[in-house]
Amino acid sequence: MKVMPAVATGPMIRREIGDDHICLLTFDRPESGANIFDASTLDDLNEHLDSVQNDASLRGLIIASAKKSIFVAGADLKTLLKQAQTGEMGTFIGQGQKVFNRLAELKIPTVAAIHGASAGGGYEVALACDYRIASDDPATRIGLPETTLGLIPAWGGCTRLPRLIGIEKAAEVITKGKLYSAQEALKLGLVDEIVPRDQLLDAARKKLSGGKRKLEARGSRGPTTQALRPAKQHGNSAAERALEIIDKTPSLSSDESLRMELDAIVDLGKSESTQNLIRNFFLAEKYKKGAATQEKVVHAAVIGAGVMGSGIAQWLSSRGVTVILRDIAREQLDRGLANIEKTYADAVKRGLMSEEKAKTGRARIVASTAPMELRDVAFVIEAASEKFEIKKEIFCELAMQAGPKTIVATNTSALPVGRLADATVSPEHVIGLHFFNPVSRMKLVEVVIAKQTSDETRDRSLAFVRQVGKLPVIVHDSPGFLVNRVLFPYLLDAAELFESGLDAETVDNALVQWGMPMGPLRLIDEIGVDITIDIGNTLEKAYGRRDHVSAVLLWLRDGQMLGRKTGTGFYKSEGKTQTPNQPLVQWRRELHGEPEAAEGPNIPLDRHRDPRLRLNAQGLAHRLVFLMVNEAARCIEEKVIDSPEDADYGMILGTGFAPFRGGPLRFAEHFGIRKVVDELERLAQTEEKFLPCEILKKHARDGTRFYKE
Repeated sequence: MKVMPAVATGPMIRREIGDDHICLLTFDRPESGANIFDASTLDDLNEHLDSVQNDASLRGLIIASAKKSIFVAGADLKTLLKQAQTGEMGTFIGQGQKVFNRLAELKIPTVAAIHGASAGGGYEVALACDYRIASDDPATRIGLPETTLGLIPAWGGCTRLPRLIGIEKAAEVITKGKLYSAQEALKLGLVDEIVPRDQLLDAARKKLSGGKRKLEARGSRGPTTQALRPAKQHGNSAAERALEIIDKTPSLSSDESLRMELDAIVDLGKSESTQNLIRNFFLAEKYKKGAATQEKVVHAAVIGAGVMGSGIAQWLSSRGVTVILRDIAREQLDRGLANIEKTYADAVKRGLMSEEKAKTGRARIVASTAPMELRDVAFVIEAASEKFEIKKEIFCELAMQAGPKTIVATNTSALPVGRLADATVSPEHVIGLHFFNPVSRMKLVEVVIAKQTSDETRDRSLAFVRQVGKLPVIVHDSPGFLVNRVLFPYLLDAAELFESGLDAETVDNALVQWGMPMGPLRLIDEIGVDITIDIGNTLEKAYGRRDHVSAVLLWLRDGQMLGRKTGTGFYKSEGKTQTPNQPLVQWRRELHGEPEAAEGPNIPLDRHRDPRLRLNAQGLAHRLVFLMVNEAARCIEEKVIDSPEDADYGMILGTGFAPFRGGPLRFAEHFGIRKVVDELERLAQTEEKFLPCEILKKHARDGTRFYKE
């Protein structure tokens, strides 16, 4: 483009007018790799639009970005969170709507030349243009992810997208909140054309010759639209609110539809759940970032080809790391390789990777039953059986085979890392890297620091975890670390509630209704009854009665009813269908002295006084969740973790703890720490395991909190 001498530069956007009388507005936020919309960017765009409107010689307008991988990443979430808390969100969103409307109403044709991420408000500014052309670069990702943050697209997304691609497709794009590749976006109609990046501006100029474009709402609410209506998400009603607007769009003017957008986002922003979902986004960014000074890991070894070992090997190989997978038994190794093959095949089937990438990943794994040279391996991850003596023996052996700089990590979920370090000649190189099952889906890795672990080992481990696309949370070595320690009192009490006479579905449904992804008894079935018992026994030795393994779990184990892996646990599993385990229900009836043929629970009179049997859904949820709150607070008190964010985000990532609740400590603050302590003290009158810890009592007494804001 030949540029005329006059070039206008604002703080965020450059305006250039070529001798072809086409105006180019280039978003280029100073000293930042990203463009975002905050109040000053909106003001800047508004001023440029003044000039565009007043220049009668202009034939068209192109909006582009100077950034390497971002077009515009959307609205400034820090601003939105602050405004949600202060009630000022309406002004900011209203201003954005006015500016984008001015763009949409220009008399000259407009094109968005999209290269890089165009998300949320960054795609809504493109929607306000007549046309959208995208680069074919992998960095180009397009979509409206607001509903995943408890918000809706309110700068015209719910209004303009149905007019562009039809109501049904718009409903799908907005409620799923997914970012699409340029090719996917073209199929959906989110963009009009794809070109190589170096042809983007030329293609945009050509598109302007098409003149202005008129859009009308297409399609109407019908059975298919209804089928797209998402399952009600506990605590996040954003998708539901977006659909209300999308459904009504055909019968509304743009102004009326935009008013509905504004009202909906302001309502949603006031809610604790939306504020928590936005905070979670920032936590994810925080845990992704780290010092970039560490050398990239190229070679690693995994010892043990069971479910966890094969899962870790598959994940590392998919992320470019060459892996030696070792096990003493050929049969176990073959099973592990079959697991790896299945995970890769599933990833290809689900469109998560190409067949070529899967093939390359598989080829990075070398499996062997014989000891192999490990001196050039940066990390060795032990993933053998959860028996201390077995792990100790492996660590003694690895210490002899590993190189002088090799880090030896254990994937143990509860055993002491420090005691394993003592079995080696270089204890400073020993650390815990606790991956979660299934490794291919769970993002969390607990990085467990023993007293002997050096700072260098810690830093290299954090960098390695981030390199392979996981999110690390630092935990100091103590039984159960963070996630299992906080989770197990909750799981084990749920088993006791079942044993006392409550149905599995009653317990599980109460917790799902509260916001957990699955109930605690279903989760025990997923973990495995035998593993639950092993971890529970380890934790009970350290923490006492609150981690007591009840008789029902022992009965299930003795009958080889170990959960999903054997097809029967608290539930009988047939494919995706789960029904109550009738022999277990019968065992409980006999335990309570019920005649074999009797209908319904015939519990002896002395058991009728058990208040647990009279709990409603909310009472059940609070009883179980308060155990997690108490244990998470103890982890802060005992300095097992460094911050409340570590406790909350670790539990959200590691257990699916209701994200909209913000984690156990955020939930306690919102519920009221004083009320939590009062309830714990009431429960502790009959069950000592509910005694509140000192830090909770202190916060309740002083009216203080875990979080400063």
